[in-house]
Amino acid sequence: MKQAAWLLLALVPAATAAADAGLGSPAVFAPASTPAYVIRDLALLVIAVCAVILFSVGGLLAWSVIRFRARPGDAAREPAQIYGSGPIELAWTLVPAIIVVILFLATARSIFDLQKEQAPAGWLQVDVVGHQWWWEFRYPGAGVTTANELHLPVSTATQSQPVFLRLESADVIHSFWVPRLAGKQDAIPGKRNGLWVEALEAGTYVGQCAEFCGTQHAGMRLRVIVHPPGEFERWLDSQRGPAVTDPAVADGRALFERTACINCHRVAGTVANGTVGPDLTHLMSRSTLASGVARNDGETLRRWLRDPNHLKPGVLMPAMQLGERDLDRVVAYLMTLQ
Repeated sequence: MKQAAWLLLALVPAATAAADAGLGSPAVFAPASTPAYVIRDLALLVIAVCAVILFSVGGLLAWSVIRFRARPGDAAREPAQIYGSGPIELAWTLVPAIIVVILFLATARSIFDLQKEQAPAGWLQVDVVGHQWWWEFRYPGAGVTTANELHLPVSTATQSQPVFLRLESADVIHSFWVPRLAGKQDAIPGKRNGLWVEALEAGTYVGQCAEFCGTQHAGMRLRVIVHPPGEFERWLDSQRGPAVTDPAVADGRALFERTACINCHRVAGTVANGTVGPDLTHLMSRSTLASGVARNDGETLRRWLRDPNHLKPGVLMPAMQLGERDLDRVVAYLMTLQ
């Protein structure tokens, strides 16, 4: 029973997250990226070949059962004894060999198309770091760091904008998977793996860690926001600068900077420079909190700060033990980090 429960935790979360967000199913057969089309086409070929084998073998078996079924009087005579057939033996040797060769060549071609170790010249590169249990996204060419929501440009007929994702892990093995955009790729401590995406349709796509990585594996979700032409550059510009603090919440900022929050989180333009937790510089520009398990709004943020374990059991972030008034002041400050 326990093994079955872990299996469900590994398979269900992405679909659940998508349904909760009203984004539809993260189906591998609804590709929206060049690599996803390659994977879909290979999968359909394998399914078609297996279907032909299934119906051929099943049909021959059914025909044999009907054709050679027992009839009245059969017990009185011995059936014909056949000790081999050259053509049949040749067929069941050559046909499987041909099928294996076809599938091998198709798979090898797909792997060749999909596998890249380094970003080709001119491609946007994003560093993806898996943590227990959230995703960190760094845009080294722009000096931007964000969490749990990956932003990408869309490719059009006149402008191709493929993106190379360089994956690594800060702790245990994770696996990055956004079914409609690309295949699964592991993020491994001490090693960098590559994965590329060329989104062909603007929109929001859901993903999930696909490698069991601990208590909150099911809560390690992500979103990929693919921007229409021109919008991605505007998003990058908005993320480059420090968050502007409203003077009305200056006391909340001062309180935040006196707590242990600054040891784990970074807020550009302040003394907070931690790297253990997500960068909070533009926290409220994200639509979800705690790696996609809850909507990012004031009430949820307040509950999260009061008791993170209530929203995400097993989370590594401790409860800050703030009084109600201090909690209100810190939340008011964080709400201004756009």
